Amino acid sequence: MKSAQFLFGLILLLFQNVFGQERVIHNFKIQGNNRVKASFIKRISTVKIGAALDSAMLDKDIVRLKRLPSIAHAYYQVFPDKAKGYHVLYNIEENFTLIPSLNVYTTNDDEFAYRLGLYEFNTLDRGIIFGGFYQKDIYSSYAINFRAPYLFSNKWGLAINRQDLTTLEPVFFDNTSSSYRYNNDSFEVLGLYEMNFYNRFELGLNYFKEAYEYQFGATSPNVPQDLNVKKWLLRFVYDYNKLDYFYQYVSGFRSWFTFQYVTSTNDTLPDFFVGWNDFFWFQRVGKHGNWANRLRFGLATNDKTPFAPFSVDNNVNIRGVGNVIDRGTGSVVLNTEYRATLVEKGWFVLQGNAFIDAGSWRNPGGPLSDFLISDNIKVYPGLGFRFIHKKIYNAIFRIDYGYGVTKNASQGFVFGIGQYF
Repeated sequence: MKSAQFLFGLILLLFQNVFGQERVIHNFKIQGNNRVKASFIKRISTVKIGAALDSAMLDKDIVRLKRLPSIAHAYYQVFPDKAKGYHVLYNIEENFTLIPSLNVYTTNDDEFAYRLGLYEFNTLDRGIIFGGFYQKDIYSSYAINFRAPYLFSNKWGLAINRQDLTTLEPVFFDNTSSSYRYNNDSFEVLGLYEMNFYNRFELGLNYFKEAYEYQFGATSPNVPQDLNVKKWLLRFVYDYNKLDYFYQYVSGFRSWFTFQYVTSTNDTLPDFFVGWNDFFWFQRVGKHGNWANRLRFGLATNDKTPFAPFSVDNNVNIRGVGNVIDRGTGSVVLNTEYRATLVEKGWFVLQGNAFIDAGSWRNPGGPLSDFLISDNIKVYPGLGFRFIHKKIYNAIFRIDYGYGVTKNASQGFVFGIGQYF
């Protein structure tokens, strides 16, 4: 397909040079869509009737469409008309978009938790994501999410998030720890802006109430047993995305930067910042392989606090390590895995993967050299499987088993919907 598109662009360029004028788009149609509205596809596309035909513009439109949750695959066709110009046809293969979500994890400590959700990724047939989840991790939690990246135009959108999250969180201090009931009750509004095909921004405010309640474990006069405070969070996101999708395969590079500034209504708690950048790199290997990589580097205000923002966690960064086994004010994590398609029959794909998750953390109040301390370094290789439905968005049931090879390591299964990263 790519070679054919390149040949078409070369022929178009020669045609323009020979005749000394640009041929324009006379007609633009969408084909194959049932639920996704043609008017929505045309709204976010750069192709316009009366504009000069540009193969690079068509290529970018197709990549943009394949990034939408509602579209499994897309390609274009161009038909010349000597009298009128060019007829452009976008062919669409849709995804099923009303998707349940499930995340389950266990460790060798018989720890068990799950998150069950339901999301519609094509609400009102216009690429709007709406849904929520229920979580049981000792305590009950819930969230409701609304995200419309093209609500106002092909550049401006809106996201609204409501969450009431309660977990049992370990708090680390003086070479010991205790357990607290942690609650975060929040409401967030974000403005979304797509500057161009590769660059996207988010900016918004989050108002939340945070509460810690001591349950059991060690105590210290310097660590409060109860804490209840209201906070404001300013969030900024910059997403540089050059990923391309072909069903279960991904190729390209992506950089996702997040910065948060948190200020408290309680004068006894200092303001702080936290920022991190995820670098993704994917490479096709032969016909059936995909090498996937994620590197995260993050830093926060280096206060010596038991409530540090970066955690070592099963479902976030290190598969098999357990549920929030440590915290820090800095984080470096590398996830690398090779995904191999073992079986592909029609809509079904069985994918196997071998991975290594490795990371280190800076202790609260500690120097950057903490990243090199052996106690802080976690390395977990492992194996897993993916059961994939090619025509249902994110219909990837994954199961991974991670086995620690560093000091004080654990092991365990991690289940979930969607690729780990």
